[in-house]
Amino acid sequence: MKGAQNTVTRRRMIATTLVLGGAASGKSRYAESLFDGPAVYIATAEASDAEMVARIARHRARRGTCWTTVEAPRCLPEALKQACDMPVLADCLTLWLSNTLAAGEELQTGALLEALARRRRPTVLVSNETGMGLVPATPLGRRFREAQGRLNQEVARAADRVVFVAAGLPLALKP
Repeated sequence: MKGAQNTVTRRRMIATTLVLGGAASGKSRYAESLFDGPAVYIATAEASDAEMVARIARHRARRGTCWTTVEAPRCLPEALKQACDMPVLADCLTLWLSNTLAAGEELQTGALLEALARRRRPTVLVSNETGMGLVPATPLGRRFREAQGRLNQEVARAADRVVFVAAGLPLALKP
């Protein structure tokens, strides 16, 4: 019994959690609440305009000083590997996908899954659920939505926990 309990405790300490939700659903705030000490915040957003600069500043101010921010708009798997000894919050997979597609690069889903499998510290990933809205009117929009859906499904399969956030309220999907 004691050995089984240690395995459960160890697995809980290195759990991977995927937090899904719509835009402005409260998913980032919820993901941040899962940490109670120093952690690495892997930011995939790029400050490309004044609105995004302000948004990033609000997120940083809300997080406070116990977070080390690593900017990784297109190199998320590498950033996860480099943060091997720290708990990590990666926010967000949607911007990572968008940045990668905009740069004309191939999405490194396999490298992401491998980096997650090698992690030995708690890891939380945030992503938008894009499949609940209208079908996009453009081929690029449809390509993006399909790629986001596939990415979310693959990460959800690999994650220990999956939580959907709507109106700031979390709903556990897995386990």
